[in-house]
Amino acid sequence: MFRILIPLLFLCHFATAQKLKKADKEIVQYLQQQVGYLSSEELKGRRAGDPGEILASDFIAAKFKEIGLTPKGDNESYFQHFTINDGKEISKDNDLRLNGKVLKAGVDFFPLSNSPAANINAESSPSLNEKGQPWMVDLAEALQENKDNPHFDVANLLTDKMIKAKEKGASAVIFFNSSSLDDKIKFDPKDRSEPAPLPAAYINNNAQKQHLADISSSYQISAKLSITPKIRKARNVIGYLDNNAAYTIVIGAHFDHLGYGEDGNSMIRTGDLGIHNGADDNASGTSSMIELAFLLKSSKAKKYNFLFIAFSAEELGLYGSKHFVENPTVPLNSINYMINMDMVGRMNDSTKAITVGGYGTSPSWKSKIDAVKKKEFLIRVDSSGTGPSDHTSFYRKDIPVLFFFTGLHSDYHKPSDDADKINYVGMLKIIRFIQQMIEGDKENEKLVFTKTREQQTTTSARFSVSMGIMPDYSFTGSGVRVDGVSDNRPAKKAGILAGDIVKQLGEHKTSSVESYMQALSKFKKGDTTTTIVLRGDKELNFEIVF
Repeated sequence: MFRILIPLLFLCHFATAQKLKKADKEIVQYLQQQVGYLSSEELKGRRAGDPGEILASDFIAAKFKEIGLTPKGDNESYFQHFTINDGKEISKDNDLRLNGKVLKAGVDFFPLSNSPAANINAESSPSLNEKGQPWMVDLAEALQENKDNPHFDVANLLTDKMIKAKEKGASAVIFFNSSSLDDKIKFDPKDRSEPAPLPAAYINNNAQKQHLADISSSYQISAKLSITPKIRKARNVIGYLDNNAAYTIVIGAHFDHLGYGEDGNSMIRTGDLGIHNGADDNASGTSSMIELAFLLKSSKAKKYNFLFIAFSAEELGLYGSKHFVENPTVPLNSINYMINMDMVGRMNDSTKAITVGGYGTSPSWKSKIDAVKKKEFLIRVDSSGTGPSDHTSFYRKDIPVLFFFTGLHSDYHKPSDDADKINYVGMLKIIRFIQQMIEGDKENEKLVFTKTREQQTTTSARFSVSMGIMPDYSFTGSGVRVDGVSDNRPAKKAGILAGDIVKQLGEHKTSSVESYMQALSKFKKGDTTTTIVLRGDKELNFEIVF
């Protein structure tokens, strides 16, 4: 395939590159060009759903077209679209008026993030709580009483007051704080707690002083409270090399990154985050996938079809790969195995070592890897088919996987993960290894799939026990939806099934994966507790022995 080389802005590992054959030198240069563009400031970190992600996906689709791959996304295009539930937002039609004076939504007031929708038209007074009417509740006294209490939680205070108001017949609650104490109450777009027992809103301190200064008076309240899902749109990029074979090999890499770190996944915890360019994570894997597509297009390896997928929203919880396996554009039972490349750009020239995960997902991997005669790096194998990258989604569909990874480094999830730090010759070696492994496959048979141990993904909690469930990270409801259950682990022994939603572990509510991990950290091996699980519309209790 004819391609034009653009003059390079930088050359890394140039001395090593001089020892390469001409064809390999060209691949190194193409890798530099592609990583350089994908991790450029222009793409602003390729955050899923942002304009930079669109530019990146357009770039990848153009490469697939140049190679001659068949579009295998939606409607005969290269793109497979999906949505990301980004939490909640205050809808535009929220309205609150006190005695006819308009309070501005999101500025003067907001509905609580777990509030049911409501229309309110009634008269009320902070000094008189009547059954069947909205209550106006001043938090000042409770805040004053707890100002020196290190265990005080204002969210629990709000919940308790709403429950009591509901029990006494209130139709809604409007909170305010007449004191000078900072209550730190804000709209939480990521709130996944249970719905509030009744509609509730909060009027901030400035608006209270202006519109609710006399708390002994009555006020005519007219309000519309409404919260809507905040949706982001993203897309995978999919190209197909059809060799009229019985089975297909999927070669994938995620192309999204963190943007400016808006989703809270940056390793920079303070100050101005800046653009996270993500050269290694994962412009390196994306560019390697593109080069493999070029090589396999002209290869004599025709025993398999090849499906090349650039996944989006991996950084948010494997959204793109999960969407693909739930909405495959080729039959899942025709997929022989999946190769995932995520962070393959930092091979150390001293150790020359990489990690290959998924080694235990098929007994065939040993012979296929051993059959590659020219190994230019040390391979450290990891048997697990799960982990914090897109191969996990395929493993959960009983598809053998391999995961290529050159390791974490000090620039991980930081703005300093830039293109000039990439080992392009190391990337070339990985590409050539995968190419040789595929081309050397003479069996033309479907691989046997085997289950492996579970690997936990990253969390801020530290825990020594596990239930043995695989959480569905794309689940947007309250609780932890079980995507899979590991054999011979506590959840399996207790009777928990895939599709169940874990609502509570012991006395700890588990409204999200993070709170579930935090709950696990409270237990140690040998402990026994109970878990509350929602199965369909039934709430079930199980005993868990760690």
